[in-house]
Amino acid sequence: MTTHAWIWGIPLLIVLAGAALYLTVLLRGLQLRQLRRALRLAFIERSERRGEGDISHYQALMLGLSATVGVGNIVGVAVAIGTGGPGALFWMWVIGLVAMAMKYSEAVLGVRFRETDARGEKAGGPMYYLEHGIRGRLGKGLATAFAAFAALAAFGIGNGLPSQAVADAVHGAFAVPHWLIGLVAAAGVGAVTLRGVTSIGRFTGVFVPIMVCLYLGGAGLVIVLNASALPEALRLVFQGAFRGTAAGGGVLGFTVLQAIRYGAAQGAFSSQSGLGTGGIAAAAAKTAEPVRQALVSMTQTFIDTIVVCSFTGLAILCTGVWESGTEGAQMVQLAFSRGLPFGGGDVIVVLGLSFFAFTTMVGWSYYGERSLVYLAGERTIRPYRVLFIAVIAISTTVELELAWLISGIMYGLMALPNLIGLWLLSGIVLRETRSYLGRQLPEHPLIRL
Repeated sequence: MTTHAWIWGIPLLIVLAGAALYLTVLLRGLQLRQLRRALRLAFIERSERRGEGDISHYQALMLGLSATVGVGNIVGVAVAIGTGGPGALFWMWVIGLVAMAMKYSEAVLGVRFRETDARGEKAGGPMYYLEHGIRGRLGKGLATAFAAFAALAAFGIGNGLPSQAVADAVHGAFAVPHWLIGLVAAAGVGAVTLRGVTSIGRFTGVFVPIMVCLYLGGAGLVIVLNASALPEALRLVFQGAFRGTAAGGGVLGFTVLQAIRYGAAQGAFSSQSGLGTGGIAAAAAKTAEPVRQALVSMTQTFIDTIVVCSFTGLAILCTGVWESGTEGAQMVQLAFSRGLPFGGGDVIVVLGLSFFAFTTMVGWSYYGERSLVYLAGERTIRPYRVLFIAVIAISTTVELELAWLISGIMYGLMALPNLIGLWLLSGIVLRETRSYLGRQLPEHPLIRL
């Protein structure tokens, strides 16, 4: 088994799922009990009048979503269903719901241990809560490892791969040269990121909800127009989750183990819960309450996995294209083309891929910057931003398979120091949560433990 397959395989999924279940039990299902309140804080109240920070908690949520709602919500879901069968969607839901506890905990710790840098901006995330929450060499070593892995991953998973996805999709649909797409994407990302986190927050606060709603509108229309197939699609989901699924056309069936493995993998890595990036975004928010911001931040996993991934998966199942023999983006394009009688399905998917990939680059530019600043200081900010933009333009015209392989490994390795931190610092998460709920919701069951 290769290093890449091991890191992204069952061992890491077991560790992620274990941490998610542990935090869910520790917090007594807080992510489910407080979901309604969290959504109200995120989308109705949207900001706090007091507290330090650089962007509103709504903008911090959109910053987090910009990096997680990406190509994986389209291509990744198709791959999960294509390799794990319809039952993969069920296990995607399961891991998404319990993983909200990890995203919540990352945000609590991200705000709790954040610092103010030399430019007056807030800096936080696993680098800071690992170093300051876990005393001694262990904490410093874990923090340095996370920052190094994240900084390297930013140039592949958060940069090169999305830019290539945009170039391939647009070139295939409209025959636009790859180099031109790369220049346009680089210029767009540069216009947003060169002015720092406040500019990123304003952009993502407006663009991300529009992007998500447009895609959900297209996928939702496919589902509505094929609503007669929805009961059968849901039957396949639940049957495949526990008994496996037979496939037509001479294709071998899907086992329960396949459904669990590929569904759980997509659910975990699509939302980045457990990887630590949620704590970086949360630390930038204007807030005086770590738990309040964490409630907002955990809705990111709900929106990404339970909502957006579900729309893609149900569109694929309702149109029957999961048995078509197509893969990845082609499967989703076929679903939209077959499901929309007036045509234009291919264009919707291409635009969705392009917008999702673009915002992924914007979000990851911030994550990589914060990680590099932790390692080498503020003097690296300007060179990093210029290099990040340059790589976007270059990566659409060259093959860098080894670089993307390495960045993918770094992406998986980010989870290891962060998960150790979540286990060791879970007591702080619990204390912060009880303190906040004791003041806001004294009747909550967690207070009586």
